[in-house]
Amino acid sequence: MSMGQNEDEPTVGQLVANASRDLSSLVRSELELAKTELKKTAVAAGTGAGMFGAAAFLALLAIILLSIAAAYGVSALGLHPALSFLIVAVVYLLIGAGLVFAGLRLMKKVKAPQRTIDSSKESVEALKSIGKGD
Repeated sequence: MSMGQNEDEPTVGQLVANASRDLSSLVRSELELAKTELKKTAVAAGTGAGMFGAAAFLALLAIILLSIAAAYGVSALGLHPALSFLIVAVVYLLIGAGLVFAGLRLMKKVKAPQRTIDSSKESVEALKSIGKGD
């Protein structure tokens, strides 16, 4: 019996080819699985976004109807309907103006990330000095 290779055992080249083929098949299978999962996720995300959009639209309609109801409620106090609708509109404008001013105050508080800017400048200077050989 020789120390050589047995005919039943595959060669190293065959083993490498088999491993390469199996790895390639595994990668293709994983990619197909990922595609399938992403399609399902994308469909669910799209459906969810559509439902949020529909809910926002219905909320907008409800606000309009509640505004009309509020105007007719003010009208029931004895005011002319045109004046009642004007009062409701002015209330909305005041709320909107308040939101604008609150938003402006918050926007004025926004500052640049000064520590990050300083750190970046220091990094650039350090790289420049390394480039000069200092």
